[in-house]
Amino acid sequence: MGGGAQLLWVVGVWLAAMSAAAYAQSFDGVLRPPSDVPSMVPGSGPTLAPSPAAPNSAAPKGPMLQSLPPSSAQLHSGPAAAPMPGGPAVPAGQGALAVSARFGRDLPAINGGLHWRVYRTEQNGIPRIVKEEKGPTPTFVLPPGAYVVNVGFGLASVTKALQLRAETMRDVFEIPAGGLRIEGRVGDAKIPPGQISFDLYKGSQFEPGDKRPIATAIMTGDVVLVPEGTYHIVSNYGDANATVRSDIRVQVGKLTDTQINHRAAIITLKLVNERGGEARANTQWSVLTPGGDVIKESIVGAFPRVILAEGEYRTIARNDGKSYEGNFRVVNGVDREVEIVAR
Repeated sequence: MGGGAQLLWVVGVWLAAMSAAAYAQSFDGVLRPPSDVPSMVPGSGPTLAPSPAAPNSAAPKGPMLQSLPPSSAQLHSGPAAAPMPGGPAVPAGQGALAVSARFGRDLPAINGGLHWRVYRTEQNGIPRIVKEEKGPTPTFVLPPGAYVVNVGFGLASVTKALQLRAETMRDVFEIPAGGLRIEGRVGDAKIPPGQISFDLYKGSQFEPGDKRPIATAIMTGDVVLVPEGTYHIVSNYGDANATVRSDIRVQVGKLTDTQINHRAAIITLKLVNERGGEARANTQWSVLTPGGDVIKESIVGAFPRVILAEGEYRTIARNDGKSYEGNFRVVNGVDREVEIVAR
């Protein structure tokens, strides 16, 4: 293969390797019609794109990127006769590469949240970053030769092999990506951000294949930028068994708002000497299904709170060397106290 194609293949393999690793209730979600990816004023919010992670590392965590307002400017690929206005001076014998990105042909330009990397292969065959920028339309001044340019936009990216000559070139990268924003509810009540988080997986939950998350611990209101396609969300309300899985589809250049409905409630556990009495301190709790499967254990305290999916449960309270049991039912959206009488 040619030098440029070989470099593209090496960088592609390298980027793929560096990006690696990142069931209670069934689907119960609400999808609203997609809107434009939201805008943000430069410097007013998070602008760090996920960088390639080390192999076998955890998936990137929220908050994720948001895009800047779309621009009406339409740039086209190919060499230009003169450098872009306001661009850097190009020394004799050097070349300039002016780059930009858009969601696709005849779609708006991407004006923020981009991370550009320019690679060149060393003598040992390993690609090396020679330039790196995070602006929307950078111009790279480089010696003529073969390069590979990678642009990341959230969790989406595009890589191209380019042959730079001693002139100014322009190239537009098309990134077919969209945004995803998620919130959770119980009935008509929105779940507070600190009580719920979301993990994102590529493909439908019903498809076979790799089930490692591509993003974890996404918070309510985060905008996650991903390539166009089908994904499934694992919504974790609390840290017990209130979990919902939902399939969604992300469109190019659009923000998909997803509302996931949980059937659950917050339960406060109390060990008392009599009904309505004071809670006993230094109590250790376990919550089980009626069949004996452990849902949550080693909960310590006089008033521990646990978020549970709707259903029947059994609890065991251990205090002062003795154990006490009781049964209770969780009703969707009904937060309440459950008293276990020490007798």
